Amino acid sequence: MNMALVGLLAGMALGFAGYFGGFAAFLLVAALGAVGFVVGRVIEGDLELGELGELLRGRDRRR
Repeated sequence: MNMALVGLLAGMALGFAGYFGGFAAFLLVAALGAVGFVVGRVIEGDLELGELGELLRGRDRRR
């Protein structure tokens, strides 16, 4: 699926959540979307859980 189409669908989902559910629903959909994105990257093998931990702690792998 084209990344522009994925972005369009995500934006529409956030827009609907914000319009019909308010700001709290908007934040919930955005947070769950971010979690889904990370899980998808882990499943595809593009991101390892060890790398994610280092990224969250702010450590640079190039040192």
